[in-house]
Amino acid sequence: MSYPEAIRYLESFINYEKIPVYPYQESLKLERIKGFLDSIGNPQDHLKCIHIAGTKGKGSTCAFITYILRDAGYKVGLYTSPHLSDFRERIRVFSCQLSAVSCQLKDFEGMIAEKELVRLVKKFKPVVAKYNQTSGYGPLTFFEVYTALAFVYFKEKKVDFAVLETGLGGRLDATNMVNSLVCAITPISLEHTDKLGKTLKKIAAEKAGIIKSSCQLSAVSYQQIVISAPQEKAARDIIRSRSKLMGAQLLEIKNKCRHYKIKLMGEHQQINANVAVEVIKALRNYNINVSVAAIKKGLLNTVWPGRCEVVSQKPLIILDGAQNVASARAIKETIKNNFQYHKLILVLGISSDKDIKAICSQLYGLADEVIFTKANTPRATEPGVLAKYFVTKKLHETDSVKEALNLAKKEAGEKDLILVTGSLFVVGEARGMIV
Repeated sequence: MSYPEAIRYLESFINYEKIPVYPYQESLKLERIKGFLDSIGNPQDHLKCIHIAGTKGKGSTCAFITYILRDAGYKVGLYTSPHLSDFRERIRVFSCQLSAVSCQLKDFEGMIAEKELVRLVKKFKPVVAKYNQTSGYGPLTFFEVYTALAFVYFKEKKVDFAVLETGLGGRLDATNMVNSLVCAITPISLEHTDKLGKTLKKIAAEKAGIIKSSCQLSAVSYQQIVISAPQEKAARDIIRSRSKLMGAQLLEIKNKCRHYKIKLMGEHQQINANVAVEVIKALRNYNINVSVAAIKKGLLNTVWPGRCEVVSQKPLIILDGAQNVASARAIKETIKNNFQYHKLILVLGISSDKDIKAICSQLYGLADEVIFTKANTPRATEPGVLAKYFVTKKLHETDSVKEALNLAKKEAGEKDLILVTGSLFVVGEARGMIV
């Protein structure tokens, strides 16, 4: 089996990341992934896991935790989604043997090698086929298969920790098959309301579904520890209620958080860094002690591509996957507070299942000129739909990210700023053309 064949096989499974509308409760079933993991020996039970859910900042928080543990001398598995350019970005293993200098030269340190992914796919293809024939809950999805492969790979690599980002929600997410040492909830806001619920309370209930009553370490049962970022009252109440119900120990970060020296820009990244540090401190309950020096070094070394990432100068080009209202607000404030420019050209593409009107309202005042585009995905909103939210601006419509990026470069002067945002799919395509 070749690498392209392995990718085509993985893409043959239903992938809800590419489908804008589907019945959430009926489509995502933990029983399905549970049955499959049971059939392959439950590799996730051999991992010391840290599990992260939330609306924004999940990936950045996972990255902070991973780099801290790496710089403390541990081997760390990192599982995130979606990817920007390559499937392999989702499954990574960080090793303390790599120097900080080499890490800075590699945006996706420790990505699973093509040959390793091919080996895993080849090994489990017949196992998946056999399971799907007898499954009482329907065939496995892309995310379920890939999550299982990540668990197997991390077990094979004998990682000291596995840091896992939930895909969608939390309660029904395939990653929720783990019993984590520590779980964390990053800031929750309205997103995927057609699937997770139309209120903050309902969405928080889905996210808080990763909170469990206990975890096992060396045959000893421990009370699970939960770290929560600052939350709005409705979300905070749900997290508190779930933690109390499960008998989990909850630590809440207050609104006024500590400022750390980090490369990632924006006040929201300071919140993510604080969540990560509290997760690391919580490991002390298991006699896992990370030094202050390793925490500071890890925070400073953390990179997370596609999040307020400067990829070019003159003109300045910034990529940011602001996929929801809170993230759009965050990038707006970050741009205002950290950059000087003459004119801002906004390259904007948004997935159709997002709160388009609210995202556009956040970005409207930031833009002097707007180029609408769409990523190569069925979820993409047609550019003409976005245009109605920017009626008083200088507007352009394009059929592809490549066309939009080329036009933006033509329109921009050396002192202008081009911001590519609205969707990680758009950011991923743009990044592949620039970096």
